[in-house]
Amino acid sequence: MLKIILYTTLFAITLTSCSDTLDDINKNPNATETPLAPYLLTGTLKQGADLYWGSTNNFDSSLLFVQHWAKIQYTEPDRYDVSNTSFTTLWNTGYATLITDLNTIINFPQEQANPNYKGIALTLRSWTFLLLTDAYGSIPYKEAGLKVNPAYNTQKEVYTGLLEDLKQAQSLLNTANGAVTGDLSYKGDILKWKKLVNSLRLRIALRISDREPALAKQAAIEATSDAAGVFASNSDTFKFTYTSSPQQNPASAWFETRDDYRISKTMVDKLNELSDPRLPVYAQLPSDASVGKYVGGANGLSNSDANSQGFAKTSKPGTYFLTSSSPAVLVSYSEVLFNLSEAVARGYISGDAEQLYKNAITASFNQFGITDATVITNYLNQVSVKYDATDYAKSIGTQKWIAFFGQGLDAFAEWRRLDYPVLTAGPATVLDGKLPSRFFYPGTEQSLNGNSYQAAIAVQGKDLLTTKLWFDVK
Repeated sequence: MLKIILYTTLFAITLTSCSDTLDDINKNPNATETPLAPYLLTGTLKQGADLYWGSTNNFDSSLLFVQHWAKIQYTEPDRYDVSNTSFTTLWNTGYATLITDLNTIINFPQEQANPNYKGIALTLRSWTFLLLTDAYGSIPYKEAGLKVNPAYNTQKEVYTGLLEDLKQAQSLLNTANGAVTGDLSYKGDILKWKKLVNSLRLRIALRISDREPALAKQAAIEATSDAAGVFASNSDTFKFTYTSSPQQNPASAWFETRDDYRISKTMVDKLNELSDPRLPVYAQLPSDASVGKYVGGANGLSNSDANSQGFAKTSKPGTYFLTSSSPAVLVSYSEVLFNLSEAVARGYISGDAEQLYKNAITASFNQFGITDATVITNYLNQVSVKYDATDYAKSIGTQKWIAFFGQGLDAFAEWRRLDYPVLTAGPATVLDGKLPSRFFYPGTEQSLNGNSYQAAIAVQGKDLLTTKLWFDVK
């Protein structure tokens, strides 16, 4: 947002034009005049992974909202005692860095970037816009990066626009278009990028399913019937694999110097209830060996009550997530299978919803290193795990919530959409027993883009944590 402040100030001082376009003023004087597509691609992949898995958007907000993690000290975020300065990173980095750099690749002439770079950039930009609208609701979309004071688009407009953007991305991606370097996720494998495009189209189809079922069905059919298909194995998972400091996983960096998070009691209780073998992956045993079992931290406690649970007597998140090279999963094969199961259950596409549901759970187990067929079969055969065709939202919603562990932004979106599992606000939370339904807009929007901001909330509703977004029907 600092960029925007500087640009706005420069615009006001120079008064050289009445136009509010960014053609002349949105330039970094310190940047190279001829940036290279591979370097921009590498940078956006790394920054996108950091943004998705970093503290502000993940374990200091959305992971608390869906009760994957809990705070054992400094519990204000876990009590929803936050302000419009609390959720600025997703907005600022999303717009000022990711979308700006991806637009640069998209607008490169052919000699600077072949169509595959443009297709990848359009895919990543769509993923970024999707994170933004899922968190905030109405956002600048059509005019983003084009005007100093961009208008907001409604969430419906954003989702439908992204479906078209992803169609365009699919048309640009072709193995005959030339090699791609700088791709730290898929190593230039264009067929995997094409699968990601379709998997994101399927995700959006389900986001809009309770509002626009006809369009959702069409999008689901198009995504799954495209020749490239959707993810077909865990090897297709879209992720960023870290190496070591300073390129380390953000959660790893955080836990090197701080100790204020625990796995949530809600998650531990559910995993224990289901005898879920992912528990030792998701959690560590308390450092006090006399405890001898996994103990989650309760959400929404006062600082004193949270502290009294005992730092040595409660479980930190699992080491799987906290090594310097822990992967940042951004779109998983498991999620795609759950989405296919739901698309079948809704009658959008043909298939076996129950088998796809089982395959989704199996893919999640495999993702976390659990491959024993007997263990998996025994889990799937439990009455409390078996697919319920009469309430697919409960079956899929509960298991997707478990599988999304650590992926706070998407866990938050799907929990709001499917309404499972049923979560209860902690005793010291400040929203009258409600849980958050969105992020606040950054406070700077009111001063820097006030007219657009006011127009957006006039349609969407007040800028409150409890205002439901368009896709969140129930």
